[in-house]
Amino acid sequence: MTAGARVLVVDDELQILRGLRVVLRTAGYDVATAQSKAEALDAVSVRPPDAMLLDLVLPDGSGVDVCREVRRWSGLPIIVLSAVGDEREKVRALDVGADDYVTKPFGKEELLARLRAVIRRSAEAAGEPAVAVGDLEIDLADRRVRRAGEEVHLTPIEFDLVAALARHRGKLMTHRQLLQEVWGPGHGEDTHYLRVHVAHIRAKLEPDPARPRYVLTDPGVGYRLADETAS
Repeated sequence: MTAGARVLVVDDELQILRGLRVVLRTAGYDVATAQSKAEALDAVSVRPPDAMLLDLVLPDGSGVDVCREVRRWSGLPIIVLSAVGDEREKVRALDVGADDYVTKPFGKEELLARLRAVIRRSAEAAGEPAVAVGDLEIDLADRRVRRAGEEVHLTPIEFDLVAALARHRGKLMTHRQLLQEVWGPGHGEDTHYLRVHVAHIRAKLEPDPARPRYVLTDPGVGYRLADETAS
């Protein structure tokens, strides 16, 4: 559900803020704005929004800094707004917890589709059951993963990938399916990002990452979460 959802837009360019305010309000969103890192963090803590659109370049810091701070205490969906040439910063933002990104200049429909997707995923996660495979427990509602009873820290993107596999446990998910489910439309070809994140996940979850028991590879096609593991 997006009707009435509250979106915080963080950008220091007034023209962009005004334009996004019009686009989002027309689409039925309640809109708040911030023009700096300090204003963004204050807005999120005082009245948490349902999602945030976050520019990478701010006068008193960066969008990466905002993502890192917010992720210490909130699973708020975050879409990064990046300029062409900001590839390194964009990847850093994804690594510290951004859910998706759009590159300026972007189309209105693309932005709204990505926003609907991150809000929907956040809402769907509430109330989902836990999934257990061997000594691995994936709590979809609380966004927590435990192995042999010990909690394992995953970044938001890593958890979203594990959760997508858990929802389809035992079934093959192609690279394109995973990319589109986790990052949204337009990311079906970003297989390099996917391989990097899966390697990080295996390093944290697998007893022996070189011989995975949980996140299995179908070479050249995709990944699946094991139905059960060998003892």
